[in-house]
Amino acid sequence: MDRITVIGGGFAGLTAAITAAEAGADVTLHEAHHTLGGRARTAEGTYRTNDGPHALYNGGPHWTWLRERDLIGPLATIPPLEGARFRLRHHGRLRRTPPFAMLRLLRLGADRAPVDVDFRTWATERVGAEGARAAAHYAAVALFHHDPGALSAAFVQERLRRATRLPPEAHYPRGGWATMIDRMAAHAWNLGVRVETLSRVATLPTDTPVIVATSLAAARRLLQDPSLTWTGGRTALIDLAVRTRRGDPFIVSDLDAPGWLERFTAQDRTLAPAGEQLIQGHIPIGPEESRADGIARAEQLLDLAFEGWRERVTWRREALANGRTGAVDLPGTSWRDRPAVDRGAGVYLVGDEVAAPGVLSEVSFTSARTAVSLALGHRPGDVPGTTLDLKQA
Repeated sequence: MDRITVIGGGFAGLTAAITAAEAGADVTLHEAHHTLGGRARTAEGTYRTNDGPHALYNGGPHWTWLRERDLIGPLATIPPLEGARFRLRHHGRLRRTPPFAMLRLLRLGADRAPVDVDFRTWATERVGAEGARAAAHYAAVALFHHDPGALSAAFVQERLRRATRLPPEAHYPRGGWATMIDRMAAHAWNLGVRVETLSRVATLPTDTPVIVATSLAAARRLLQDPSLTWTGGRTALIDLAVRTRRGDPFIVSDLDAPGWLERFTAQDRTLAPAGEQLIQGHIPIGPEESRADGIARAEQLLDLAFEGWRERVTWRREALANGRTGAVDLPGTSWRDRPAVDRGAGVYLVGDEVAAPGVLSEVSFTSARTAVSLALGHRPGDVPGTTLDLKQA
């Protein structure tokens, strides 16, 4: 029987472990933390927060795979009234609709953006500087970068289209992402995967293929490979519980600067006690900015959109996500240029910053499936789904 070692028990690691076990491999998974999930963990206790806003896009290959195995579970539905409470800040004021120039970029049949030009230049040539700026900042919901306009036009365009598609692609597992992780862990256990928590691996085993499903920084240390780097983002994260007030918006997207607030209890009341609302937000910050700078911008957005929020706060948490929000591609680069999945000598690298296509968690999924196919000595495609995944642009 083939044997595979997986290091890391987040979404990518569990995907790899399940895929390998379904292919008949003998799998051992090591997780340094006492619980599985990685960045997909949901906080235990009164307020069920994820590590920053999380949504599961149904347009990617992982959606079908998860559904076929009944791993997603119940989804939180957005009441129509809440869905109508979508607001955008533009020129310092709240509005209900995006500027027309931004809508022009999203029209059906729009030009495919180039890889080697930055989004700001490409979009400005088509709809002007105002529309290009608004569109770039809106795309921050799927980018977590302080200057989306400076990134590859093709990279930003794909995420902008996915984030604005109707009906929306974003879905939310009821109870937070931990409910989905729990199902994945149970499925892995039923397949015979040996899961060892509080098991920090310092030296790679040499008797089995190894799939490293950690952050890129952790993989760089473990593999002692300084080439494992890629451009990412820094994001100030804020979680707030506030007493309920009628009329609070569901989502507030900042078109004046990159930033996003979302009232997650609008669709899932289980995330906070009765009478309270859970608001999560992310504010991308530049290399010279501090977490405090990002939180200050978040508070300005809250002041504008959530009346009296300061007096209604019952709980608060802040954090900084540095290089933990996925890869971004600069002009002239695409996902194919990121660190390769196959590191040689039976070592494979997976996660959301490696050479695999997709948006957000889709990159982790695709890279995990590809790594298993290669580790088992097959061509990508011998594990169902990987051929399609690799051909996606």
